[in-house]
Amino acid sequence: MTIGPVKTQFFHLHEPFPLDSGESFDTITLAYESYGTLNADASNAILVFHALTGSQHAAGINKAVPGVDALWTDECVLGWWDSFIGPGKALDTDRYFVVCANYLGSCYGSTGPRSINPRTGKPYGSQFPQVSAWDVICSQLRLLDFLGIQCLHGVIGGSLGGMLSILLATRCPERVKHVLPIATGLETTVLHRVHNFEQILAIRNDPKFQGGDYYDDEPPKEGLLLARIISHKTFVSLTVMEKRARQEITAEGPIGEFYELSNPIESYMFYQGKKFAERFDANSYLRIMDMWQRFSLNAEQPDLFKDCMHQQYLIFSVDSDVCFYPEEQKVIVNALESAQMSVKYITVHSDKGHDSFLLEPDLYAPYIHFVLG
Repeated sequence: MTIGPVKTQFFHLHEPFPLDSGESFDTITLAYESYGTLNADASNAILVFHALTGSQHAAGINKAVPGVDALWTDECVLGWWDSFIGPGKALDTDRYFVVCANYLGSCYGSTGPRSINPRTGKPYGSQFPQVSAWDVICSQLRLLDFLGIQCLHGVIGGSLGGMLSILLATRCPERVKHVLPIATGLETTVLHRVHNFEQILAIRNDPKFQGGDYYDDEPPKEGLLLARIISHKTFVSLTVMEKRARQEITAEGPIGEFYELSNPIESYMFYQGKKFAERFDANSYLRIMDMWQRFSLNAEQPDLFKDCMHQQYLIFSVDSDVCFYPEEQKVIVNALESAQMSVKYITVHSDKGHDSFLLEPDLYAPYIHFVLG
């Protein structure tokens, strides 16, 4: 059961916000949603970090977000983690106050390249500055301050969101008790860099990209479509992909000169890319991809977890994951054990690949309940 209708809220910081790059914003806005009730001493809050192209809308039904109409397709209406958040679910809203915010630089209501630059009166476009993972953390800490939350009961995220959860926990250990990274790693691997770079070039080489200043014209949907095809093969296992393709032949005929779709798997991938290009902004994709490319937490750093002894970690692997291979989570576990930290390590057996953490709550919920208490 879904938690029902919800609305996106907006946190406006009306003061300079410095960035790692040396640039700064005069003001920023973060789009966020919350579920459940914050208790009197603000000790039951859980922060959820979304994945690469997620949004603040993690649970319930949200039919529209102000300023995001063009991108808020039917695919966005149901929260992306609705099966995990709600009464009695993995993140039980009868017990916890759950918060999820759209990343700085994204396109679902937080300050991003589509936003109006107050200095020019036009969308930032190519002038939108580089945003680091630490910049995203700092912006969300300001949101938590606004909500009156000094120490999170837990922080959780999958994929890129898992990387951010560990960054928050190690940079600001006093603000987190339980850390639950899912299908993630401590650094950007060579394979990530290759896949990400392919996607970056796919977008930048679309003639409609115009160096990032395309908001008065047609957006570079072909480049975004290709970027999604490149990434999608790492999110879904080949077995599941083939099964879905047989069931969901959605496009037929030519996709350009000299080639016609010849197999259901091509149709399936083309359809996935086309859907995605309708709901996301190319500049935001590049900015978040750049953040991922530059991310690193040195697993060999002996004092990475030196101030985190009070924290408890639950690390999830998915045995069929080819985006963040299980070996990457084992690196996290080894680093925690070397620091004599409290850590539980669960391998989820699934045929759904990386996307298991979005689709199979029953495989995760019992362990999440146990660790969160």
